[in-house]
Amino acid sequence: MPKNDTSGKTLRVTLVRSSIGYTKDQKATVKALGLRRLHQTVEHKDTPALRGMLNKVIHLIKIEE
Repeated sequence: MPKNDTSGKTLRVTLVRSSIGYTKDQKATVKALGLRRLHQTVEHKDTPALRGMLNKVIHLIKIEE
């Protein structure tokens, strides 16, 4: 079993600021996370790729474990 396997942990991600006025790649990241409107919450499996996406738009979202 890989060391960095989080074995089923999920993260709840909520969009709390609009992506209007930010760069295209940040808008695309928000869309790729499945967030379409303010205060929408989605759940994702905790992976290193997801953590990288969240880090890119950390100023627009709220993360709950």
